[in-house]
Amino acid sequence: MAQYLPIVVLMVLALLFGVLSLVASRLLAPNRPSVAKEAPYECGIIPSREPPERFPVTFFVVAMLFIMFDIEIIFLYPYAVERSTLGAYGLWAIVGFSVVFFLTFVYEVARGGLEWGPIQRYRNLSFDAAMMSPDRSSSTTIRRVGLEARVGGSDSSEAA
Repeated sequence: MAQYLPIVVLMVLALLFGVLSLVASRLLAPNRPSVAKEAPYECGIIPSREPPERFPVTFFVVAMLFIMFDIEIIFLYPYAVERSTLGAYGLWAIVGFSVVFFLTFVYEVARGGLEWGPIQRYRNLSFDAAMMSPDRSSSTTIRRVGLEARVGGSDSSEAA
């Protein structure tokens, strides 16, 4: 127990230093709030609008998945180096570890957590079949605008 005494003393001193620093700054620091000090400040630019809305929760879930896959890679590296000494137990431990992470990724994809844009709606292609007729060409579907005022330009009234 005596061998742990220096560690305990160092932890107590660190805790005392942190608490005393906070108390001293609270007591000794000037406290004169003003409107200018309370205003948000970003690089000298006065904000002209309210801050944007919060990020959706799915953003943070994807960020956590990214961190989890980084952790998985960190654990795969030592396994790859010491593969021969770990044997079958090490292989099954890494497979089980990887399966848990892969299932969380599949769950997130199934929930739609990786779909960030607006909702994609599929169009009825039978309705669009008339637009694909061979009678249509660029001269029958594109309206030429502004050619009337140009000198030497063709008149687009018959094309429109």
